[in-house]
Amino acid sequence: MQNPRTLKTKPHVFKNFEAKLSVESPGRINLIGEHTDYNNGYVMPTAIDKKIHLHFSKNQTENFCRFFSETFDTGFEFYLDKDFEKGSGWENYILGVIRELLKSGNKLEGFDCLIKSELPVGAGISSSAALECGLASGLNALFDLKQTKLEIVKLSQRAENNFVGSNCGIMDQFSSVLSKKDHLIFLDCKTLEKKYIPADFQDCKVLLLNTNVTHKLSESEYNTRREECEAAVKFIQKKNPEVTSLRDVSISLLESYRSQLSETTYKRCMYVLNENERVKQAANFLSGRRLRDFGKLMYESHEGLQHNYEVSCPELDFLVDYSRDKDFIYGSRMMGGGFGGCTINIIEKNKIRDFIEEVSKAYFKKFRIELDAITVFPSAGTRVIKH
Repeated sequence: MQNPRTLKTKPHVFKNFEAKLSVESPGRINLIGEHTDYNNGYVMPTAIDKKIHLHFSKNQTENFCRFFSETFDTGFEFYLDKDFEKGSGWENYILGVIRELLKSGNKLEGFDCLIKSELPVGAGISSSAALECGLASGLNALFDLKQTKLEIVKLSQRAENNFVGSNCGIMDQFSSVLSKKDHLIFLDCKTLEKKYIPADFQDCKVLLLNTNVTHKLSESEYNTRREECEAAVKFIQKKNPEVTSLRDVSISLLESYRSQLSETTYKRCMYVLNENERVKQAANFLSGRRLRDFGKLMYESHEGLQHNYEVSCPELDFLVDYSRDKDFIYGSRMMGGGFGGCTINIIEKNKIRDFIEEVSKAYFKKFRIELDAITVFPSAGTRVIKH
């Protein structure tokens, strides 16, 4: 028997579903610090007010589980005591979390879960981490597994690394679970030390412009970038055993190896080192209410991602460039893994409506693609509600 088995129609159990508990699991934005988390660097994310809602109930079976997504109008069912076959969609994030819970010795029983999402897929706001962390948090409460929030974060990251096959860092899961309302997280991904910085955007808001493109390169090139960085670390490590990640490499040390590294590898590493410095500067600027200086760092970040890390795309570059001569936009850059998804913009509140109308027309004229725009607010992390 296939495990899991796809459900093309909504099972009767979900028609008048009475959940025992619900979970609100948020997406996230990252103001600055892209592709630095898996290099043990610095990031500045926060959860947002757009969420995935998961509703859980035990179903009085030993091993039988059902999921249904009202967003996608599809679902699947499976048995906990049989091997999981990897699929091609959102079910992998769920199966990965459950496999990690079982591997860790947690006892699960049969349950049903109904899902509804407010998060656009492929927009770079980490719907995958929201799903993973929401599921892990819900099962932790439903079966009293006594997992701490940090254990849920690490387990969810392992699920994406080991089962889904995306070698992501810890930022997405960390911000989905541990964010604080109206704050950003200045996170050290090496030590997991965090500092909450008030999200004081003064007369501005955070505007996301979704390109509505996801180029095929996105997942494979994400893993390739990580491999390129790790290969550089291994090479430098031969004569510098204290170096375990790019976090341990200074610009002067990198420069001393420039002739021995390929130009591409050198550019990848230089981007990461410069981005770490930008994140530290950004934390100081935001704390000092220097929002325009903060915005300049966002533009510098995009240029590094575009030219050195090479994970941008024409659609993202167009939107960032379109914002540059607008005095009411303080900063803009691509956000997420790259090759599509969103730009994140710091923009004066009273200019948002007109700018969306203007940039949408220009974007459609250039690419014949409709642009989606949403404003988001820094929000608290994953929340469990018992009924």
